Amino acid sequence: MRYVIAAVSAAALLASEPTGADAKRWWAHVTTLAADSLEGREAGSPGHRTAAEYVAGQFQAVGLKPGNKGSYYQPVPLVRRELDEAASSITIIDAGGRESVLELGKQAYLNLRVDLAPEVEAPLVFAGNGLSAPAYKHDDLAGLDLKGKIAVYIAGAPESLPGAVQAHYSSSAERARALAAAGAIGAISISNPKNQDLPWARSSASRLQPAMTLADPALDSSSLLRFGAVFNPESAQMLFNGAPQTFAQLLEIATKREKLPTFPLKVRLRAKATLRKSKLESDNVVGLLEGSDRKRRNEYLVLSAHLDHIGVNRALKGDQINNGAMDNASGVATLIEVARGLTSGRVLRRPARSILFVAVTGEEKGLLGSRSFANRAPAPAKQMIANLNFDMFLPIHPMTKVMVLGLEESTLRQPLERAAKRVGVAVQADLEPLRNRFIRSDQYNFILAGVPALALKVGYDEGSEQEKIQKEWIHTRYHAPSDDLAQPVDFDAAVIFNRLVTELALEVADQKARPEWLRDSFFRQFAR
Repeated sequence: MRYVIAAVSAAALLASEPTGADAKRWWAHVTTLAADSLEGREAGSPGHRTAAEYVAGQFQAVGLKPGNKGSYYQPVPLVRRELDEAASSITIIDAGGRESVLELGKQAYLNLRVDLAPEVEAPLVFAGNGLSAPAYKHDDLAGLDLKGKIAVYIAGAPESLPGAVQAHYSSSAERARALAAAGAIGAISISNPKNQDLPWARSSASRLQPAMTLADPALDSSSLLRFGAVFNPESAQMLFNGAPQTFAQLLEIATKREKLPTFPLKVRLRAKATLRKSKLESDNVVGLLEGSDRKRRNEYLVLSAHLDHIGVNRALKGDQINNGAMDNASGVATLIEVARGLTSGRVLRRPARSILFVAVTGEEKGLLGSRSFANRAPAPAKQMIANLNFDMFLPIHPMTKVMVLGLEESTLRQPLERAAKRVGVAVQADLEPLRNRFIRSDQYNFILAGVPALALKVGYDEGSEQEKIQKEWIHTRYHAPSDDLAQPVDFDAAVIFNRLVTELALEVADQKARPEWLRDSFFRQFAR
């Protein structure tokens, strides 16, 4: 099947056109990176390579030096996995031996983030939220016999776990480590419909998109389990037939954010998975602005944004190109414009410390490029003083606030508040901690390397029209072809955001003390 390029009339393009020079430059980058010709910039694709060459050219044009051993490129070796769904299956076997072969895509789908074994058959165990955080007096796996079994869990966390704690232990790698250590061979995830970002129809439509892992085995956690699947909440009761509680009852407990019970299930699972594997390479793009202070120029502030998106989805009807304008051509455009702002003469001097501008690959495949960079960077993690990350910051309504993920974790709050005051925006913490966004984008890999980090987004007041706009965007455009160049954009908000980031970068790069994790921060444990 050939993908379809949507025809867009000039009248339908935008609610407004950029007017000022700053907005026009930013939008020109977005327009280039989110063009249909780049086919959604999937990691390792020709479209991603074209995007990487564009960013490298822009870095060079604004005066950044090559940031990786004399090159703008840091190659990231990857392994690509594709599922032959016609030769794959999931079968549920009830206590009476009756078998139900699932309709993949409708009732469940195989999770390609796991290096699936060709064949698996095992009993199922309900593991609550599937979280193991004994230091915080919460361990869903304690007392469960998981050896050789598949854990079933409802995504989420009880209210007793602080936001940063539940976010970290909800990450796929941490959960897989805990389950594997308890003896489990696989996991089935069920979303709470009240908390999920994507409706089932859209998430399942992406199930056949290729998955990728890092070829470096020291950085790959996808082989910890042998099986993984995602279950449609509407079909999940079949897993709980004969169980002490129904799925509806458990979902009610989960929605109240109370601790879920755990118990063996009465059903077994048999699965077959046929995978095609291949090797490929995709690039991080790295530019360097050298610091002016001889003593501190070997300390680096890292600004990051992911360049890749999810490519072409041939399972869709109509427009099949996921252009990724807001996710995340917008953030890469900001990266370029901040570099321009710091080198164009607006700033009368170079910052004291050096700044690395990194457009990372493979974010959509599991934060792969940033994991590679944070662990194999041209500068050791100890020399990275902080990370500021821009992912889908959503300039789709006026900007009066900046929402900051990680605001309450490090001393980066102080320079941020000074920069925000100069720009004229208020600072707010994450209004939606249950979405676990602080560990769902590239700042998380810098955090795990011990580097204090912030992720910045256009903020809003709870209950406001701006909140409605943002939530509607998530529901209708997130990871959909409609995240394209035909959507309304608030160009003034983008310009304000870029100025804020420029001011903040200068603050952090110039201040005498290195940023530090706060004493009571959960993430302080990763400091090196």
